Amino acid sequence: MGVLIIKDNFLIHMEKIVVHNEEGKTLSRLLDKMTIDYLEDVLVCLAHHSSAIDGNTITLPETVTIIVNDALPNNAKITRSEFYEVDNHQQAFEYVIHSIRNDEKLSVPIIKNIHEKLTDRLQYDKGQFKSKENYIKGAEFSTAPPEQVPQLMDQLIGNLNDRLETAATEEDLLRAILQTHIQFEKILPFSNGNGRTGRMVINYSLLQHDLPPLIIRKQDKNEYMQILAEAQMKEIPDEEDIERFVAFTNPIMKEERRRMLSFSNKASKQI
Repeated sequence: MGVLIIKDNFLIHMEKIVVHNEEGKTLSRLLDKMTIDYLEDVLVCLAHHSSAIDGNTITLPETVTIIVNDALPNNAKITRSEFYEVDNHQQAFEYVIHSIRNDEKLSVPIIKNIHEKLTDRLQYDKGQFKSKENYIKGAEFSTAPPEQVPQLMDQLIGNLNDRLETAATEEDLLRAILQTHIQFEKILPFSNGNGRTGRMVINYSLLQHDLPPLIIRKQDKNEYMQILAEAQMKEIPDEEDIERFVAFTNPIMKEERRRMLSFSNKASKQI
């Protein structure tokens, strides 16, 4: 019962609105205010939509069956790989929440661990950078050669953490996170599973820096992929690319704040 494990962990840490780690550092206040039901809902939505963007055919109700009910959907057409693509989001999301609560700064090892959990039972090289060239279908650029990936990823995450530490506004935080996502998906560091991993990494950074999660819906796939494709044509995304990505995500995150508040209001009325 994977989702129940998540609930148990959340219950331990959500007894107080502000949680402190062993060193006494205050952790994410926004995460502490998220109800268990809301986090479970985020997990379901992220598992469904992020997998669907990568071509998974499992429906949202079937995702609820897998994540919430810990059961197999009554659909003989679902493949084993599709099931694991959705189901693996449970352990990956639990790991993300646990790491954030331990005040662990995003790092290359954390990204590798996220990939390992998302591709568990799917890839022989889970959690390992690619050893052979890979590509993006229809792309007019080349992804990073395998031998360059470790250095490029170290530079990418080091630069992201520097920008996050010096960010003066929420928009500065968001811009740094989104630019990093564009570059991550251009490097394409793993042999497969880069999309799901990259979108989970976005949410690691957002949640750790007191911003609501970003769930890119499958119906917005074409616009999302077009934003990435146009930005990745350049060596480094320019201001126009980042602004377009910010404009795309702002209404999604605004709606997520509203949903978070509605779950919180519901919980307070039940109390």
